[in-house]
Amino acid sequence: MILTLLQTLINGLLAGAQLAVPAIGFTTIYAVLRFPSFAVAGHMTIGAYAGYVANVTLGLPAGIALLAAFLVAGVAGVATDAGVLRRMRASGPLTVAIGSAALTIVLENVIRFGFGNDPRGYDLPVLRDWKFAGLRLGPVQVEAAGAAMLAMAILFLFLAFTRTGKMMRAVADNPMLAGLKGIDAETVARLANFIGKGLAGFGGMLVALDTSIDPLTGFRVVLSVFAAAVVGGLGSIPGAVAGAFVIGIGEEAAVLVLDPAYRTAVGFFAILLVLSLRPRGLLGERAY
Repeated sequence: MILTLLQTLINGLLAGAQLAVPAIGFTTIYAVLRFPSFAVAGHMTIGAYAGYVANVTLGLPAGIALLAAFLVAGVAGVATDAGVLRRMRASGPLTVAIGSAALTIVLENVIRFGFGNDPRGYDLPVLRDWKFAGLRLGPVQVEAAGAAMLAMAILFLFLAFTRTGKMMRAVADNPMLAGLKGIDAETVARLANFIGKGLAGFGGMLVALDTSIDPLTGFRVVLSVFAAAVVGGLGSIPGAVAGAFVIGIGEEAAVLVLDPAYRTAVGFFAILLVLSLRPRGLLGERAY
């Protein structure tokens, strides 16, 4: 029983690390633009396929393919925001949130047109699980978690020590005051979209590395991403990380007592619980 619980904890931590990257992307966009962008689901799928093209078609290693997933999804995020969502902002956050959900459906069908519905996989070596003390670790999952932690560390350093990162934090904390100090909110919005959607694409490839790629890759995990951001506190990047680990461990633990098909119910339950007991999330409403 103890080994089962330890294995569940390890699996949950690895899953949470992968989930944290798109959750950070989601909360970054919310912190700057003040609306929940469900379009991260579509951009997770775009990133997964961009990584597939880089890895399988062009023969690039997985690490470079992850960078391609980030860049392609980030550029697509800026383009879709400028072409679609930006025009809706004047109508309020609810309108933009609904529009972003519709945008995800459009993006998924564009992907379906280009690549079809058949599942695809990356060109990676098949490795046996690592075993120790009765526990198992999948090499791909460990490497994906390591890549996720590296991406998070780079983002934290960028926000804490670069001028551009400080500008983003200023707009997230107080847009009016940031404007008075000469910070162009629209430029910061484009940057937030690039980073947020880029991280979604990066996270989409991490998720697909563990399973397979199809047009619904992002859609299947968007509830978990949203739940992680809500549990941690919308607008808080450390909160998104904490929330991702809570959701990751919770979903793995749920499999012990429920059919795996019901694991996504953990996200709904976590959202309801947090909104009832602590509406601001684990780390409050503080941006970044």
